[in-house]
Amino acid sequence: QPYCRPVRILHVITRLILGGAQQNTLMSCAAQAADGHEVHLAFGPVDLHDGPEGSLLEAAEQCGATLHVIDPLVREVDPLRDVRAYRALKRCVRGLRPDVVHTHSSKAGIVGRGAAWAARDAGLPKVVHTVHGLPWNDAQPAWKRRLFIASERWAARRCDALIGITAAMAEAFEAEGVAPRDRFVEIPSGVDLNVFSGADDAGADRLRQQLGLPPEVPLVGLVARLDALKGHADLLAAWPAVRVRVPGAHLVFIGDGHDAPVVREAAAGLGGAVTLVGRVALHDMPAAYRMLDLCVLPSHQEGQSRVLVEALACGTPVVAYDVGGMPSICVDGMTGRLVRPGDTAALGGVVAWMLENPARAAALARNGRAHVEQRFSARAMRDGLAELYARLMKQ
Repeated sequence: QPYCRPVRILHVITRLILGGAQQNTLMSCAAQAADGHEVHLAFGPVDLHDGPEGSLLEAAEQCGATLHVIDPLVREVDPLRDVRAYRALKRCVRGLRPDVVHTHSSKAGIVGRGAAWAARDAGLPKVVHTVHGLPWNDAQPAWKRRLFIASERWAARRCDALIGITAAMAEAFEAEGVAPRDRFVEIPSGVDLNVFSGADDAGADRLRQQLGLPPEVPLVGLVARLDALKGHADLLAAWPAVRVRVPGAHLVFIGDGHDAPVVREAAAGLGGAVTLVGRVALHDMPAAYRMLDLCVLPSHQEGQSRVLVEALACGTPVVAYDVGGMPSICVDGMTGRLVRPGDTAALGGVVAWMLENPARAAALARNGRAHVEQRFSARAMRDGLAELYARLMKQ
C-alpha cells in the first residue's frame, strides 16, 4: 500500500452506461474502496443510465463508493446545464473535501476539473483526469471540434496529472496543442482477466445452440454498442466478399444501441448471414467471446478497446481498424491483424484470411493472450493509480 494514510477520493463521470470508461471507473472505485480509502462517485441523472446500451448503475451501487447524482451533468453540450453542473460539482467538492478528484471522459472531465480546481484549498484536492478516448473526430462539425479542443486546453491547465490509457491518446492531445506528452502518465485500462481466461467451451456451445448455429459454422462477431462509429456498416459491406471465400460463415453483432434500426435494416439484405444478438449479460460475455472464431472491431474512434483485451484473454483471435489505441493491443502480425480505417475491401480480405488459416490465427491469439495478461490486468491499473496518487499527495 503506497499511501501514507487512507485518502478521500471523488471520481466524476457523466454516464453509467455499459462502456469501457464506465467499467474502468467502477473498477477503480472498487479497488480503492477495498484498499480502505473513502471513495465517492459523482455522475449525471439516473434516467440517462438506462439506455439501449445497458446500464452499470447496479454495479455502481455495489462498488463500495458513496454515490452522488449531479442532475445537470449531461453528455450533450448545453451551456445552461453545464454551468449548473459546474456549480453543483464545486459544491460537492467543497462539501466532501476530497484529497483527490479524478475525472473521466471529456464532458465530466472539463466541467469536473474546472469545479475541482476552483474549490482547491491549500493545494487540495489534487485533480487527475483520465483520457479514455478522443472527444473530437473528423465526422463532427468544425465548430464542435474546435470547441472540444479549446475546452480540453482550458481544462488541462486545471489539473495536476493527466492519464492516457494508451500512448496514442497522449500523442493526439499533444498534436492538437492540448497538453505536452510529458504531462501524461500512461495507465492502461485494466480488465479482470481471471473472469475471461477461465472461459470454457461448454458455455460457448450453449450460446451457439441458442443461436441455432452448429459448432462447425465459422462465426465472426462484433462486440460493441450499435453506434455508427463502431463500424457495423463497414463489416456489413465487407461481409459478401468474406462469404465468397468462406461459404457458410456467419456474422453476429453483440450489443445494442440507438442505431439498432439502421443496423437491422442493413443486415436484413444479407440473406440470413447476420444475426443481431442484442445485449448479453456480463456474466455470459466470456462464453460469448469463446464461441467466436474471430472477433472484429472496425471502430473509427477508440481509446483503448476493452473488447479486444477481453477477446484475447478468452483466446479468441482479433482484427481491428488501426485507430487510436488499437495497436497497443492488436499488434499487427503479432497479436492480431490491423486494417486501415474505412478500407472495407482489405477488411473483408483479412477476415477471410483469418478464417482460412485457423492455426495461424490461433497462434496470434496465444501471443495476444500473453500480451494482455502482462499489460492490461486490473492489478496493473490499480498499482498505477496508487503510485500516481501517492506521488501527488507528497507534493
